[in-house]
Amino acid sequence: MALSVLSGARASVPSYFPPGTHPAGTATGTGTATGAGFSSAFPPGTLPSNSGVQPVDWLPLGPAGRESLLRIPDSCTYLPCPLVVVSHPRNQSAARLRDSESFRVLIDALLDSHFAVLLSGDGGLTTWGSPSALKEVGQVHAAALKRFSWNGHTYALGLSMGGLMALRSALPGGPYRVSGVALIDAWTDLRVAWSASPARRKEISVAYGTQSEPPPGLDPLMQTFKAPYLPLFVAASVNDGTVPALTNGERLYPHAALGTSEFVSLTGPHLGGNRFTPDMAQKLVGFYKRLEGRVAAKAVK
Repeated sequence: MALSVLSGARASVPSYFPPGTHPAGTATGTGTATGAGFSSAFPPGTLPSNSGVQPVDWLPLGPAGRESLLRIPDSCTYLPCPLVVVSHPRNQSAARLRDSESFRVLIDALLDSHFAVLLSGDGGLTTWGSPSALKEVGQVHAAALKRFSWNGHTYALGLSMGGLMALRSALPGGPYRVSGVALIDAWTDLRVAWSASPARRKEISVAYGTQSEPPPGLDPLMQTFKAPYLPLFVAASVNDGTVPALTNGERLYPHAALGTSEFVSLTGPHLGGNRFTPDMAQKLVGFYKRLEGRVAAKAVK
């Protein structure tokens, strides 16, 4: 499936996303996607049991039961490397991402390109980017930096619900500096998520400790509009029936920084297989490498 890319534009997204034309995606997927089709890479159902032996190349960090997992490329032993913090979808976990054959396509591409990867526990399965969860992610980030040679650059990657955490971490008041944000089928508007269903409303109410809709000051999208332009990589689908592209990725993208940002237009259902192809992995890595190159160029000057 071909991917259409729009790079560097602030005020526009692809013209084939006219308001009101987004179909409600109905495909759900029951197996692990391999990148060739549109079945969900993170099918619904119970999370896999993690009671067995854990892979030794992933270092657990943070509180038991909601651990984050850090993996460090061999190259980081002799060259300082940047860190990518990955925030997971709703009802998933760091271990779920690690064990997904589909998501490993993105992980392996990052590791092969000299990026350390921190699969964040995000403070729990359904924290929706809450302040308390963000504080915990900050503590895990600080612990991760003690485990390898870091070059001073942190990037964020958010999938579905994880988009709220990834975006919030890059805004003023975050626990650490984030140099660029990548979002795949991601929520960015907390208010839209609150209104999406009673189940989501209940989860957000618990996560934020409020019986009413969280105020605009806690909404990452509203905060982004008041912040400096961000380097953004946004991948969204016209067919996503879970996270509406029009009110999330598309609405965010006009606030993207010129020159380094990229919008990838996808088709197919939420977190479908074409999000986790080698082509998409190279686009994602290319975004982070552009940001690394920009910093290097400034250093030379």
